[in-house]
Amino acid sequence: MIQILSSAWALFLGLMLLMVGNGLQGTLLGVRGDIEGFSTFEMSIVMSAYFVGFLGGSRMAPEMIRRVGHVRVFAALASMVSAVLILYPVLAHPVAWALGRVVIGFCFSGVYVTAESWINNAADNENRGKALSLYMIVQMTGIVSAQGLLLVADPSGYVLFVIPSVLVSISFAPILLSITPTPAFDTTKPLSIKELLELSPLGCMGMFLLGGVFAAQFGMAAVYGGEVGLTLPQISIFVAAFYVGAVLLQYPLGWLSDRMDRRVLIVAVSLVGGIGAVVGMALGGQFQILLVAAFLIGGTSNPLYSLLVAYTNDFLDPDDMAAASGGLVFINGLGAILGPVIAGWIMSVSGPQGYFFVIAVLMLTMAGYALYRMTQRAAIPAEDTTTYTPVMPSATPVAVEFAREYAIDSANEEDDAQNDGN
Repeated sequence: MIQILSSAWALFLGLMLLMVGNGLQGTLLGVRGDIEGFSTFEMSIVMSAYFVGFLGGSRMAPEMIRRVGHVRVFAALASMVSAVLILYPVLAHPVAWALGRVVIGFCFSGVYVTAESWINNAADNENRGKALSLYMIVQMTGIVSAQGLLLVADPSGYVLFVIPSVLVSISFAPILLSITPTPAFDTTKPLSIKELLELSPLGCMGMFLLGGVFAAQFGMAAVYGGEVGLTLPQISIFVAAFYVGAVLLQYPLGWLSDRMDRRVLIVAVSLVGGIGAVVGMALGGQFQILLVAAFLIGGTSNPLYSLLVAYTNDFLDPDDMAAASGGLVFINGLGAILGPVIAGWIMSVSGPQGYFFVIAVLMLTMAGYALYRMTQRAAIPAEDTTTYTPVMPSATPVAVEFAREYAIDSANEEDDAQNDGN
């Protein structure tokens, strides 16, 4: 991993700055929306808009890159992000913010597609898994660090909007000045939703439900914190707890995934996440309990994404995995668009605890459906499954294909080792 970091430190530094900027603006809008007097449902629309743009960007960015190249796409989209971040406090209206979030989501998606293709190009068969792990660590570190920046200035002012704008602007420099040559770019047309459903009903349903869980926790956590009266430092720590859980539990669950029936693990992990949400809903008045609930939800929802990708790949030929990855990201994106809206509507009707109620329902539904699917299909032996690789729920199809390449490489290496042993 040190070798990868030394050879591509500029790229990862730029990505770190991007993640800090993105992580800060998401939480900041939740806090500032409360100050501006926006309703919970209005904020849910604002938060959902990011995922509308992100889903559109993940579909359109590859064609943009093919037309004008990585450098121009990266610079243009990152510049647009920086500009929109500055405009948020100037145009403090739910409609303006929603439109800004669509643009931000679209641009960040395109930026991630560009950066992830660079990372994939810089990696080889020997270090691809380490590059994936480092990419995820950088993403999580950036988002968690961003929550601390929420405390450096008054959220009712302009400074906190200037900070992510500057960070995103600075992120161009290390990436654009050091990455040469730009990589070749190609993507595979996704499998249709119908084909994916036939291949892996659990993978598709799980991805849809998980999109709602992740978007609700990512988009509405700060809104929930404001509604229950958390202080600014408490909101910062609360949001960070989701991602700390994701980092700490990703690899233990991945290790288990390669050694047991993945459906059993999906059931268990979903139940733990659902129980965490129920605990938050019932005992959310105690801040320490809120942190435990956030840790459990984040620590289960993020690994579940990688687990569902690996489970779906178990039923695919290697040649079909790239096509499936784009379809899975699209299904997850549909769920992500609906998650904040449903959470916001429930919260506006039943109060702030509706935030945890929505997450609990989605997680427990996933556990129940996985149990049902266990009665419909025999388990694949653990030794015949694909390798689990960590992927963030915010990943674009490029990152999922990146993980797929690592899974295939690992499988080929295992086959070669077995053949040599025989």
